Amino acid sequence: MPNSRPLLAVLAGLLAGALVSGCGGAGKDTHDAAASPTGGTPSAWTAPPASREAAASTAPASARPSRTPSRRPAAKPRVTPAAPVPAAGNPGGHAQVPAAARAVDTAHPTRTIGNGTPASCTSAAVVAAVAAGGVITFSCGPRPVVITMTATAKVRNAAGPRVVLDGGGKVTLSGAGRRRILYMDTCDQAQGWTTSHCQNQSTPELTVQNLTFADGDSTGDRAEGGGGGAILVRGGRFKVVNSRFVRNRCDRTGPDLGGAAIRVLDQYQGLPVYVTGSTFGGAPGQGGSCSNGGALSSIGVSWVLLNDVMTYNSAVGSGANPARGGTPGGGSGGAVYTDGNKYTVSVAGSVISHNDAKEGGGALFFVSNDRTGSLDIASSSLTGNPSHGFATAGYPGIFFLGAGKPEVSGSTLD
Repeated sequence: MPNSRPLLAVLAGLLAGALVSGCGGAGKDTHDAAASPTGGTPSAWTAPPASREAAASTAPASARPSRTPSRRPAAKPRVTPAAPVPAAGNPGGHAQVPAAARAVDTAHPTRTIGNGTPASCTSAAVVAAVAAGGVITFSCGPRPVVITMTATAKVRNAAGPRVVLDGGGKVTLSGAGRRRILYMDTCDQAQGWTTSHCQNQSTPELTVQNLTFADGDSTGDRAEGGGGGAILVRGGRFKVVNSRFVRNRCDRTGPDLGGAAIRVLDQYQGLPVYVTGSTFGGAPGQGGSCSNGGALSSIGVSWVLLNDVMTYNSAVGSGANPARGGTPGGGSGGAVYTDGNKYTVSVAGSVISHNDAKEGGGALFFVSNDRTGSLDIASSSLTGNPSHGFATAGYPGIFFLGAGKPEVSGSTLD
């Protein structure tokens, strides 16, 4: 990792104080990018149809009406062939990946979804396998497939110490624009009550790798405050490896609701969520959209983002956090929205570009309420991420309130 301290800091608190004063006090520290500035390859699928201290803002565009999942007709279970899936992650990223952030060995799976044919890989089979836990692989035939989920797959808290879902680079799980795809909540008694300290337990450890999550939509689902269009996690441990997230959605308004692709609340002993070699968006029309955090969102959670691509995601809420009078709130963190007290965000070897925030932090929004959190950016390219309401001076696309200034090395901010 390129910094002496743990690469675990997200953009939290600089910006709030900076915005109140109207000058944002961070100096710019930019260098030639070591990461590839490209935004990935267009998707092969056909798409179905703030800060508390922020004083600056822009006039919000009217939000589209929220979609209500219960009003949509139920989708029929189906598995459809898919075109070859573009590689995930930043091919120009060379950040060192620690063992904890690498893919899990699935050579000897606990269970396999499918018997070698596309028709055998169904939503029901995915739901049952995730509930049972263990190391899960797919056998759906030689070609890529899309499995349309007719129900959200939910991790059972007593299913075992770990749940690994490995698509082998051929499987897309689709929410069909109707539902969240994957869910784990150690404090949800409906999934089994395993401990009195549910928000700080070591298991289950959930890993998703070599998968694509498409068209997840949690709009109207306010479990744990909402958000997490493709994946919602609370407690245990969670990591993502070599995976793609396209066209995911969550509610369009709300001051602290977010994560069109992923929303995380609580991790065991404050350990970070690792996201390695993965793509969020990747091409125009493929990005995620939510009130805050067009890709990722969390409260009090640390992140390590390694060799990733986050492009064409958007935070579409209006009014920041807490919401200004007469507004519904939201609009921060075009790609990443983080909030809480002491936490860190580390970005290395990654491309974060062409994301958009109606309020603050077109690329990254980081607020550490007690000003103890930190943000590190190394060997990365953050370009073309407009913040239409507010940003931290000298750090384009970033709103930061935390300990000192963001640590930026070998990176381009523009």
